[in-house]
Amino acid sequence: MKKILNEVTLLLAALITLHACGSESAKKAADPTDDAVLVKQAPVLVINYAPTLEYSGLIASTTEAKLGFKIGGVIAKIYAKEGEHVSKGQLLASLNMTEINAQVQQASAGVEKAKRDVGRIKNLYEDTVAPLEQYQNVQTQLSVANESLRIAQFNQQYAEIRATEDGTIIKKIMNEGEVAAPGVPVLMMSGSGSSNWVVRFGVPDKEWALLKTSDVADVELDAYPATAFKGVITKIAQAADPVSGTYEVEVKVLPGDKKFAPGLFATIQLKTTAPEHVAMVPVEAITEGDGKKGYVYTLNADGTTVTKHLVKVAFLNGDKVAVSSGLENIQQVITDGVSYLTADSKVKLVNPQPLPPSP
Repeated sequence: MKKILNEVTLLLAALITLHACGSESAKKAADPTDDAVLVKQAPVLVINYAPTLEYSGLIASTTEAKLGFKIGGVIAKIYAKEGEHVSKGQLLASLNMTEINAQVQQASAGVEKAKRDVGRIKNLYEDTVAPLEQYQNVQTQLSVANESLRIAQFNQQYAEIRATEDGTIIKKIMNEGEVAAPGVPVLMMSGSGSSNWVVRFGVPDKEWALLKTSDVADVELDAYPATAFKGVITKIAQAADPVSGTYEVEVKVLPGDKKFAPGLFATIQLKTTAPEHVAMVPVEAITEGDGKKGYVYTLNADGTTVTKHLVKVAFLNGDKVAVSSGLENIQQVITDGVSYLTADSKVKLVNPQPLPPSP
């Protein structure tokens, strides 16, 4: 009998032990925070931000011109040299005038003959010897001869190249003795007026939408590293370049007391006046960053699960990241512990912080 009681006692003790162990295991299974990732949150700050865009280009003149002869001929003389400063109206090049002068003389002789014909036929017409039609025909011939003379004299006038304004000869394309075709460039000239200098460059469509004429620019030139120049947008293309796919922007640059020349390398910073709405978050909140894209995690309402969000990064600003899309209606993001998270992670919030007051 005593032996049976001892066995019952041992059995009860074992059952109690097993029950205690089972209860402890059930308690652990019911507590999801034992294996949870410890995380912290940071508030999302929405601001209006006007980005500063940076480009580069070469200084050029708005009055840059390719100068040529109106008519063809043999180049007799080129008076200007590359790099030479010239004044408005200065003679730069001329053609051999032998053929051109002969054309003027020929046209002049034609006018004289037509005048004699008109006088002779007029007398015959008045004497009723010549018909009216013949008299009208010689009058027409005189008009044609006068116009031919005017054309020849005009071509004679433009058988030389003169500077259209004060400037610099930047390139000599043809030499003396060569035959110049009508309109073919012989010299390239750049105007030197203080208001003539610009920088042209291409911008993508998104940045094109942010810019407008009269936006201010800061311009830096490698030739004058210690000097800051002011600029302003004067032209924005309304159609994309078919080759590059970008939109050309022209920024006018004021040289002040500095000497400019075509081809100087310039860096332009444009201060846009069209603000963007961006969400500022700590840089450690961004994970799996790839160029302009990344992911952030937010804590769900149950306080133990998370949601993964794809975001578009606009720019970096110190220890903050500006997010242009993906955080709409989100007030806090996870920062500490984010590198250990997946979409299925269980988390435990450490030192929860109250949300900042609404602006």
